Formats: sequence, C-alpha cells, structure tokens
Amino acid sequence: MKIIRFKDTAGNVGFATLQDDGSSLLIEGDIFGDFTVTEKTVEVDKVLAPIEPASILCIGLNYKRHAEETGMAKPNYPILFMKAPSTLQNPQDPIVLPTHLKSNEVDYECELIVVIGKTCKNANRENALDYVLGYTCGNDVSARDWQIKFGGGQWCRGKNFDTFAPMGPHLVTRDEIPDPNALGIKTTLNGEVMQDWNTNDMIFDVPALIEFLSGSTTLVPGTVIMTGTPHGVGMARKPPRWLTAGDHVIVEIENIGRLENPVVGEIT
Repeated sequence: MKIIRFKDTAGNVGFATLQDDGSSLLIEGDIFGDFTVTEKTVEVDKVLAPIEPASILCIGLNYKRHAEETGMAKPNYPILFMKAPSTLQNPQDPIVLPTHLKSNEVDYECELIVVIGKTCKNANRENALDYVLGYTCGNDVSARDWQIKFGGGQWCRGKNFDTFAPMGPHLVTRDEIPDPNALGIKTTLNGEVMQDWNTNDMIFDVPALIEFLSGSTTLVPGTVIMTGTPHGVGMARKPPRWLTAGDHVIVEIENIGRLENPVVGEIT
C-alpha cells in the first residue's frame, strides 16, 4: 500500500492511499493503529511529507563505499545523530540554503527512511521489521561547513537548518518491501546522476539499526530512521559540488518512489 499525507482544496490534512489509476482513497482512523481505507475519492491539492515525525534518528557513515570516499574507518557501532522535526520538508517544496547563519557548503544525501509503526523497545534482528510501518525516500541535507568546521565537534548544527529533511512523496508499507536492503538508491542533480548504488552496501542493515536504536530505548510510533547515504556526495567530489540556488534535486529509491525538491536561497 502507498500512503500519502495530503492537503485538500479546503485546507484539510488527511491520509489516503494511492491507487494504480492515480486516484487517492481516503483513510479513516489512525495509521499507527486501526485504520480503514474507504471508497471515498479525495481531491488532493498538495502532497505533504508522509508523516510528521515524532523524532528523526539519523545514522552517519553507514555505507561501505561512502566510508571509503570520506577516508574514515568503518564504525564498530552505528553513528547516531538527530534532526529536529522542524527540519521536515514536503515533496516539491524548496530546500532553503541558510544565509542568515550562512553556509557555503550545503550537500545532498539520498537516504532510505524507515518509519516505526508501533512502540518498539529492545527489538532483535528476528522481529525488528515487525515494528516498521513502512518506508519512504529522504534527503539528509547537510551544511558541511557547520557540520565539520564550525559545529564544535558534533554534527547537529550542520544538519538542523529548516527544510534539511525532505521526505516523501509517499510511504510504502512494509509488506511491499520484503527486503529493505536490496533496493537501488539514487540522487540526480540538475539531470546528472550523482549517487547510484544499492542499500545492500549498508554497514548496519535495517534490522541491525532497529535493534541498536531500540536497545534500552523506546521508539514511539512515528519515529523516523534515516539510514545513511551511499557514496557520491558533493563533499567527496573533486572539486566539491555544493547545492546552489536554482538547483533541482531528485532522490529515487527502487519500489518506493521519487522525491523532488528545488533549491533556493534564504530570504532574510
């Protein structure tokens, strides 16, 4: 099932399922609990990010080839950082380059996003995927200058500017993705393919991440896990390729979808 969060022409926000003919059927109830797909067709005015995250847990340096291109050793445990829910951005809405707290080194990162669907604590590899509602596309937009040079040794400043977590365009339920670590994943920038790899290159696969993140820790429904990016990021290119106003970024993941965002400069 493909689930969208949408706004209709009256400004109401709801959930619906995408049909093969392009229409959308209204969902009633709680997508993290009991819900029903009705036969009521909805008029979608705008597709929003699939959920409003309870929290956004992010994993750094989680692809083997990406670790190699950065010159960093493979980690022994997943590297965890967080984005604030306020970084969320909708499909088709712009990634805004910071100019008030200026960054000249904003980068793209295509990522598989896992959405937790029920309360999860101390999961193990065998049952980890049972806690997943579904998957979507994400872009872990990163201001590398603030992440690496100005951030005081931690990554949060460079990762937490407004609009730095585009997600969407829809959520694909876990029954349609039997193996989240067997998916092609790609970033295209202005028509040029920048990243093109497979989620099977993760150092820590999706079950391992859920097991680690839920260890002695409660993951509530709506928790988002950004699972890392493959090689090909702008930072590692020679010369580096930073996002600039006027760019257009597309993140595509096999069997999930295509997330598109323009890039603009912040107006202060």
